[in-house]
Amino acid sequence: MTSLASYRLPAFWRRTSTSHVLGAPALEDEAALEAGTLCELGGQTPWPGWNMLELDGLGPDAHGAASLMLFTSGGEHEFSVSLRPGKTTKRLIWVPFGVKRITLSFLASEEALSAVSVEWVWLTPWFAHDRLARRLINNHARYKGMQTHQVVRSLHIESVAQARAWRNIGLAVYDETHIKQHVNDDYTRWINTTELAASRDPHELMAALPSTPLFSIIMPVLPSDLERGTAAFVDTLNSLKTQSYFFWEIFIVLSFDITGEQRRELESVIPLSSRVNLIHSHQAQFAQLDHQGFVNTQGDGVMRISVGDQLAAEALCQMAEAWNDYPDAQLIYSDEDSLNKRGARCQPIFKPAWNPDLLLATNYIGRMAVYKRRLLWQFEADQLTLRSELHDAPALDYALALTFLMWQSTYGTASTVRHVPFMLYHRHGNAAKHIKQETAVSLVSKVLAQHVASLDAQVFPGLLPTSVRIEWPIPRPEPLVSLLVPTRNGVQILRPCVDAILERTQYRHFELLILDNQSDCPETLAYMEEVTQRDERVRVLRWDEPFNYSAINNFGASQAHGSIIGLINNDVEPINETWLTEMVSHVCRSEIGCVGAKLYYPNGMLQHGGVILGLGDVAGHAHRFFSRDSDGYTGRLKLTQNLSAVTAACLLLRKSVFDNVGGLNEHDLTIAYNDVDLCLKVREAGYRNLWTPHAELYHHESISRGADDTPKKRARWLSEVAYMRRTWAKQLDSDPAYNPNLTLVHEDFSLR
Repeated sequence: MTSLASYRLPAFWRRTSTSHVLGAPALEDEAALEAGTLCELGGQTPWPGWNMLELDGLGPDAHGAASLMLFTSGGEHEFSVSLRPGKTTKRLIWVPFGVKRITLSFLASEEALSAVSVEWVWLTPWFAHDRLARRLINNHARYKGMQTHQVVRSLHIESVAQARAWRNIGLAVYDETHIKQHVNDDYTRWINTTELAASRDPHELMAALPSTPLFSIIMPVLPSDLERGTAAFVDTLNSLKTQSYFFWEIFIVLSFDITGEQRRELESVIPLSSRVNLIHSHQAQFAQLDHQGFVNTQGDGVMRISVGDQLAAEALCQMAEAWNDYPDAQLIYSDEDSLNKRGARCQPIFKPAWNPDLLLATNYIGRMAVYKRRLLWQFEADQLTLRSELHDAPALDYALALTFLMWQSTYGTASTVRHVPFMLYHRHGNAAKHIKQETAVSLVSKVLAQHVASLDAQVFPGLLPTSVRIEWPIPRPEPLVSLLVPTRNGVQILRPCVDAILERTQYRHFELLILDNQSDCPETLAYMEEVTQRDERVRVLRWDEPFNYSAINNFGASQAHGSIIGLINNDVEPINETWLTEMVSHVCRSEIGCVGAKLYYPNGMLQHGGVILGLGDVAGHAHRFFSRDSDGYTGRLKLTQNLSAVTAACLLLRKSVFDNVGGLNEHDLTIAYNDVDLCLKVREAGYRNLWTPHAELYHHESISRGADDTPKKRARWLSEVAYMRRTWAKQLDSDPAYNPNLTLVHEDFSLR
């Protein structure tokens, strides 16, 4: 704590305090900032018992969790507080008697804490128990789908069984929902706890394998790989020697440019055997070296490895298990991380399952990819035309993955590719990790041209240094888009939305249907009349029934003239003029179902980066509260990708698809989760849902209908949660667009 900068917060009241804005901390040095910022709370201590700690005014980079410490004469009490930048952070705390000192420790900058206010609210026990139970239902896997009284009863039964106080049992599981492990800051701890606990006995794994495929590993070696000697080379070989799986072979292909001295040094450290093969090539180009290694392979599966990279001890055993469990899989890939200069693991990349549109934007498959050898022989003709551009491992990896994508889209099924969610590959810190953007653009262009000759898609550099953006063609004549905007009164919300769409939309061939749900405000009715007179694309349709979001939009879809339906909230405003062009270009692709956009709160923080199943009670928005310019986890906020669901605040799909899946569920999901249900029905029908960062809008979330803060609304919401869990339980617990090692409590891609 001595290395942390510290400052004193203003005093607070004991029951409900007014908010106090903090002054800027006096940071001592950069090292202190990296370690964190320690804040000491002065003034009177809160009353003993249940309290709600509330933090407001956190800046965008106040990520992760703060550490709250209560100091008493009997000892210290520590609590983890999950931070929510841009929103009020709330956390139940049981305050013991005799608190003498309170501190909060943040991992945040001076700017992020300059406007923070702190408030304590004393709670009655019954209210605290209700809040605790709600938190567990929404954020703890053990209690999902329960009612609050069932949670309380379950905790009481457990307290009797363990002979522990109910409060201690409840707080222990409640605390689990607030522990947040940042994907980089806490990775070492995750390795030593979660990963270690999930590891299995390799001998048991081997014994359980019905068959033992032979894996062939190719390692081209260039002069640049040996600039720092052979130490990195030896590390790679040692990682193979320690494999718990025995059936492998490696082909080390030496470039013609390697000097005689380098050859002799390598030969002195290579233990030649039936499994370790050294090839002195007459080629110097990377793709030719790889090809020479490939034609010598005898294995059932083939993978590549770079000098200095290492395999986890159980890597090949895990691959063999997946090979047996999923016999139709032609490509098996895993998660990977990096090794820093000290050899410590860092920068984990937790990958999603098969994600074709993400692969078209960037090579998320990476290095640990085992292809069936027979399939690679089929790719040889395609690789010949690309080989001149394959100057390094990243280019070769991407070319193979793209070629596989085109094969899979024609001949494959969901079972022909498999993701193994374990960290099985460790990249050397000095190894080239990313493909050059110009090479990526060229490869995507050529692969698309080879396989879809008539497709008039254009490929451009993406939003990230290594990414690609594809502009898909729009059919001619342009399809009519019907934008459905439900509303009731609230002209101050409706007017900016409708006017912005009419004025800031480059794609002109649309109709805008205002679905009026019993508006009686004269100003709102006057505006509806005025805008229909002003722009012939606007129609007003009356829905004289109680509010039912699903029913209103189903009614609008039945009256729509367009072949494309757009579900649009009345509190969104386009930012870029090409938002609709971008979304239409994707939704016209025959394999695509629902298309979603990138939405921001009015203050510029992210509101919707796609929907992740299982977050919270049913689903949550990926990267919510991230800053507008953030790349997101592994760049995913700036990459077009397939997601299981997107929000209906701005969602497009073809009317034929909408009708085929029965539209929105107006019987069971009148308000919430109808968009998630729709997306899952569309996915079940065989389409891929997609989210694009190139369509950007503001979203004033839920302004038009308010929060679910009444008993009636709460009961309705609980029934909708129950329906979703009954109907989609399996899908909600395993989102293929996410990773099972990432949290289902927070929306920031932190560790589970």
